[in-house]
Amino acid sequence: MQHNEFEIPAIDEGLRGAIQHKLDNKAKPVGSLGRLESLAMQVALAQHTLTPELQKPVMLTVASDHLICAEGVSACPVDITWQQVLNFLQGGGGIGLLSRVCGMDLHVVDAGVNFDFNPHPKLIDAKVRKGSRNFLYEPAMTMDECLQAFNNGRKIVAGFNAKGTNIIGFGEMGIGNTTPASALMAIICQLPVKDCVGPGAGLDQAGVSHKGRVIEQAIARHGVSENVLENLARFGGFEIATIAGGMFEAAARRMVILVDGFITTAGMLVAQQLNKRVRDYAVFAHVSDEQGHRKMLDYMHADPVLAFGLRLGEGTGAALAYPMMQAAVAVLSEMTSFEEAQVINTSHIRFEEVVGK
Repeated sequence: MQHNEFEIPAIDEGLRGAIQHKLDNKAKPVGSLGRLESLAMQVALAQHTLTPELQKPVMLTVASDHLICAEGVSACPVDITWQQVLNFLQGGGGIGLLSRVCGMDLHVVDAGVNFDFNPHPKLIDAKVRKGSRNFLYEPAMTMDECLQAFNNGRKIVAGFNAKGTNIIGFGEMGIGNTTPASALMAIICQLPVKDCVGPGAGLDQAGVSHKGRVIEQAIARHGVSENVLENLARFGGFEIATIAGGMFEAAARRMVILVDGFITTAGMLVAQQLNKRVRDYAVFAHVSDEQGHRKMLDYMHADPVLAFGLRLGEGTGAALAYPMMQAAVAVLSEMTSFEEAQVINTSHIRFEEVVGK
């Protein structure tokens, strides 16, 4: 890849003062809408405007299988991946429901599911291979496969942006995918593996310890590269690579990125290793109950919007955060100012001056 393929536009900090002035002159006490105001600021800076708007919101739930499951790192059978994809396409499951309720257009991406799907208007075929390899013994992906998945994500997001989408959420589906996410977290955040592994979809403590040992053995076998994409190829998965590429492209196009839970945040870890500016366009929807997620967020100095005790994945947390984004943008673009409401802002006048005359 050429260097310029990893360029992302910088935020214009010179606009921050004008945005803050507009927020402060809304018909409310300064700062009284709290996090909504900081979210409004972030979207306005991302879109480089004083009147931001969210258009054609899309949820991408990216699915893949993982042959590392042969090592007993998941409590669930691998056939759940393809069955859940079919469920999502029919509007079912957590993300089928919540994307609809919260007003996002759900599309499911087959990045590497071990199943042959029939064409469906909401299914995007970006299959690289039927499951990433067992990275205990060999790299999960070849570099060519990894780059193919990464660039598939870029192309998918570019296509939605060309149709007018300027905010995009990412979710995932893939039995066993907390294992590659934990491995990438340990490597990128430079943390002990035991601090990065959790129960995923239901492992007991013995299972969590076993998962950690599998990851440690894999890292010892393959080593850690100084190149983040090589680490992604060794220990990642097709959905994580596709998500990382999609996030990168979204930032390159000044789109707002809604980051879901543990696995999608692993994709963001990869993307921001390529260019830190990706973070400027990322809204971290929630902090999940998967124990490594908070540490991931802390590593990126991220402030999650919600803390609902979620640990489902699929993009459910990102979908729930979308109405908050709508509210934040409306505050800046639509809420009346003191002047428009013909309300006299007396906050700068002493009380005695108002009642003592």
